[in-house]
Amino acid sequence: MISFNRPYLTGNELKYIAQAHKKGVLAGNGVFTQKCQSWVEQMMHVKKALLTHSCTAALEMAAILTDIQPGDEIIMPSYTFVSTANAFVLCGGIPVFVDIRPDTLNIDENLIEAAITPRTKAIVPVHYAGVGCEMDVIMGIARRHKLLVIEDAAHCVKATYKGRELGSIGHLGALSFHETKNIISGEGGALLINDKKFIERAEIIWQKGTNRKAFQQGKIDKYTWVDMGSSFLPGEITAAFLWAQMQEATKITSKRAESWQRYHELLEPHEIAGKLRRPIVPKGGDHNAHTYYILLNSMEQRYQARKKLEKKGFMAVSHYVPLHSSPAGKKYGRLAGKLLLTQDISERILRLPLFIGLTARQQNTIAEILG
Repeated sequence: MISFNRPYLTGNELKYIAQAHKKGVLAGNGVFTQKCQSWVEQMMHVKKALLTHSCTAALEMAAILTDIQPGDEIIMPSYTFVSTANAFVLCGGIPVFVDIRPDTLNIDENLIEAAITPRTKAIVPVHYAGVGCEMDVIMGIARRHKLLVIEDAAHCVKATYKGRELGSIGHLGALSFHETKNIISGEGGALLINDKKFIERAEIIWQKGTNRKAFQQGKIDKYTWVDMGSSFLPGEITAAFLWAQMQEATKITSKRAESWQRYHELLEPHEIAGKLRRPIVPKGGDHNAHTYYILLNSMEQRYQARKKLEKKGFMAVSHYVPLHSSPAGKKYGRLAGKLLLTQDISERILRLPLFIGLTARQQNTIAEILG
C-alpha cells in the first residue's frame, strides 16, 4: 500500500539528537530550541517565536494570551481541525462558525462582518492546504471592530500571502510540525507573536506560568508562579529533530512542489472532462504544496474513487468532518449562516498521496485510476 503520507528524514536528525544528549539538556529550551526559534523568527519575520509541543498547544497559548473569557465569541471556519475550536472552548469561548469560499476552502471573508456581535473577541482564519486566506480584508475588519486575529497556520511553513509569510500577519499565529506536515518533528508546533505587547506574558505562560526567564537572566534570585500557564515547550530531542528539518526546508518544499505540480498537470484533462475539480490557488499567494486534493462530483463518486485507488494499492483520504455538525460543535459553538458549502465540500473532497519519494510513475497510475 502506498500510504497517504511518509515522514521524511534529511539524514541529520539522529546526529543532532545525539548532540543534544551530549550537551546534557533534554528537558527543553536548550540550544536546539533556540536554533529553531531563531530560524522561525528570521524566516517568517515575526517578532518572537516560541516552540511548542504541538500546534494545539500554540493555539491554547494564544487563547490564554488574548484573555478569552467565558462567553467570548471567536469567529472561525467550521472546516478545520478540532484544535482550532478546542483551544478557545477550554477558556469558555464560543466558536462562531462561518462558511468557506468555494475556491480555496478558506473562511469566506465576506461573511465575517455579519457574524460579529458585541461578544466577539477574535477572528481565527485557517489557511487550508497552505493557501492564504484574504488577510488584507480580514485585518481590515479586525481593525474596524477592534478584534484580534489569530492565524491558524498549521499547514503553512514556507507559504506566503502577497509576499508575507502566513502566520506573520495577524496579532498571533500558530504553526504545526506534526508528522503529516512538510517540516516535521513527529509532534510539534510554534506560537508566532507579531504584536510585541504579548511577548513577555507569552514567555511566562510558556514556562508553566513562572518568571523563570527573569531568573535565568539574573534579574531575580528565585522564580515563582506569577500567571496561568502550562508545560507548553517541547523537549530538546524534538527540537533537535526539527532543526535538521528546518535546515532542509527549502529543498523539502521544492520537492513537494514538483509532485504537486505533476498532479495538477496530470489531472487537468479530468477536470476539463467534468470528472473532478483541482485545487485553486489565487494570484498573490505562494502555497507550499502541503496537500493535493480533488473535489469529486458527489459523495458516492468520492467513495468509488477511493475504493478504486485502494484496490490498486494507493491510500487516499477525506478530511475534516465539519465542526458545526459534530457533537461538541453543537454543544459549544454556534452557526453564523447555514454553512452549505462547508457541508457540501466536506462530502466530496479527496486528498491524494503526497510525500517526498512518491514517484512520477505512481502519480501517473493514480491519474489513470481517477480517469
